[in-house]
Amino acid sequence: MVDDVVCELLGINRTDARCLDVLEERGRMSAGELATAARLTSGAITAVVDRLERLGYVRRVADPADRRRVLIEPTPAVYEATRELMQVLADEGRPMVERYSDDQLRLMLEFTRAGRELQERHAEWLRDKLRGGWTPPGPPTGLARRRRAARTARA
Repeated sequence: MVDDVVCELLGINRTDARCLDVLEERGRMSAGELATAARLTSGAITAVVDRLERLGYVRRVADPADRRRVLIEPTPAVYEATRELMQVLADEGRPMVERYSDDQLRLMLEFTRAGRELQERHAEWLRDKLRGGWTPPGPPTGLARRRRAARTARA
């Protein structure tokens, strides 16, 4: 819910927000690296970067190591906006976090990390189903009907 409202306040969609999260966490990177990290196509990442650049949240800069290469970096404006929108949550959450020992926090982080990795593996398994043309059981409707018709036509 928080992410949805933050996106609305920033005037972006969830995909744009995912890319901003990656950039804020990892710093400047090429569009290709950003696309990989955000699991987007090269065409999709171009549209995302164009939107975010128009809003002043990212900028394209020359790679200091290779001036032919362009990197995408978050702007101070996005850091300022994120800080303003999320600082209250951080301030109110700090006392909650401070109740736990370092060992307890490490355990929670490991649990969260393992859960995220499980979710990522499952998402890839689901994408494989999608690429394989999986359709839900039962009476075909909408997309399922079109996929079944396409498979029947190929057979």
